[in-house]
Amino acid sequence: MNTSDLLTYCMSKPGAEQSVHSDWKATQIKSNGVLFAMVHEVKGRPAVSLKTTPALAELLREEHSDVSPSEHLNKTHWSTLLLDGSLKDSQIYYLVDASYQQADATRAAGV
Repeated sequence: MNTSDLLTYCMSKPGAEQSVHSDWKATQIKSNGVLFAMVHEVKGRPAVSLKTTPALAELLREEHSDVSPSEHLNKTHWSTLLLDGSLKDSQIYYLVDASYQQADATRAAGV
């Protein structure tokens, strides 16, 4: 998967807004003000940080060498996925959807 395809998919979500976090050299995608994806590079490779449940984050990290705890976000919930690694596009899209749903639930709960 490439960064352009990922950004297009993220921005197709209702309420999605894009901004740049210059300190981290990252593009943040938020849904109604709540972060659900952060697109950046890791050692020159395209990557995205997404929020999951702690159990799913642990499972992904165990099963895929291209998934690691996020450097700048809560490592329990946020994982960084290398876009040019072993994860299939369908898996990345599924995880984007899950992260978006978590952001929506966070916003609805007023957290």
